[in-house]
Amino acid sequence: MARSPPAARFRLRLRSVHPEYAALLEEVRAFFEPHEDKPEETPEAVARSLWMCAAGRPASIAAANGHALPELAPGERACLRRLVEEKRAGKPLAHLTGRQHFMGLELLAGPQALIPRRETEILGRAALAFLRALPDASLLAVDVCTGSGNLALALARHEPRVRVVSADLSPEAIRLAERNAAFTGLRGRVEFHVGDLFAPLERLGLEGSAALICCNPPYITSAKVPRLGEEISAHEPHLAFDGGAMGLSILRRLFLEAPAYLRPGGALCVEIGLGQGPALQARLARRPWVERVQAHCDVRGAIRALSIIRR
Repeated sequence: MARSPPAARFRLRLRSVHPEYAALLEEVRAFFEPHEDKPEETPEAVARSLWMCAAGRPASIAAANGHALPELAPGERACLRRLVEEKRAGKPLAHLTGRQHFMGLELLAGPQALIPRRETEILGRAALAFLRALPDASLLAVDVCTGSGNLALALARHEPRVRVVSADLSPEAIRLAERNAAFTGLRGRVEFHVGDLFAPLERLGLEGSAALICCNPPYITSAKVPRLGEEISAHEPHLAFDGGAMGLSILRRLFLEAPAYLRPGGALCVEIGLGQGPALQARLARRPWVERVQAHCDVRGAIRALSIIRR
């Protein structure tokens, strides 16, 4: 007997388990558009997350995966229909569910700050590896352009010796970050301040004391920001993307201002845009405060983060 192709068998299996979900998945497949910066979002992941959210159990894709689908009450089916239509119209999944996963943490998400991306975990892992290699009993880390607080909270969760001081220019982003600190149970490990890059640190007397400074800055050129796609440009804050005419305005300030807050042997770990890595790595290696520069690449070999070690 001829066997059905795998995709057909998958659809038949879905219908045998939950016909409503199978219909939902087919509907999502019909309008789904993949996003390179959100590789975890597939039609199956989106459908499952929307279903769980409608059932009153909002969860990120990672948290929703593997859980049995609950039955939906009539009011929850109406909620699911609204969520599907909003997703079809281009609203980000993380804004619909209010959740995003980052480095093992379930976080709150919203339009107040950049949705944490998988690619930023390259920066997070590099920063965490640097901290873990230090022998100190306690460590100070600084996270600027903190956004939703994802990097700061991930460092605090995975390295118990670290205290993190974070800042962002946006009061709305800081309010979301503070909610995430409470949501993750890390409120006592991370403090948040509103201000432009290192300005809030000036009054804290932290000069020369940070073992690590990390930053996911805006690094997209101003001209490209409106062309990022409606799901990004219409829903996420431009402040989190716009890096000026060359995409380097915040990066240049980081390289000038960060050394004053790093202790000798400390590291500035920073995310950079595609194509920026080789030139930045070469320029930084010539800075008098730099001991060495380490590049961190994505799966395609592109440099996406740099660790700059202070002399």
